[in-house]
Amino acid sequence: MKQLINKHSFKSLLVFLSLCFVQTIIWAQDSTSSSSSTTRTTTTTTTTWYTQPWVWVVGGIVLLIIIIAMMRGNSSSTTERTTVIKDNNPNRNI
Repeated sequence: MKQLINKHSFKSLLVFLSLCFVQTIIWAQDSTSSSSSTTRTTTTTTTTWYTQPWVWVVGGIVLLIIIIAMMRGNSSSTTERTTVIKDNNPNRNI
C-alpha cells in the first residue's frame, strides 16, 4: 500500500512539474511587452447563411409547399372504393 501511495505521489509531482514547465514556456512567448510600436488591426466580418432573412422566407415557402402537397396527395377525385373480404372458412361451398 505504501508503494502505491509513493508511485501515485511521484506521478502527481511529475505531472505538476511538467505543467509548471509548460506554463513557464507559454509565459515566455507572451508578446504584450514588445518594443514594436506598430499595431495593425484587421476587422473581418463573417455572416452565416442562416442569419440572412431571405433564407428563412425561402425555407418557409418550401415547407408550406411540402405540407400542402402532402395534404392534397391523399385526396382523390373519385369516391368509389372497393372492399375485399377474404373468408377463411374451408367448409363453405360457393
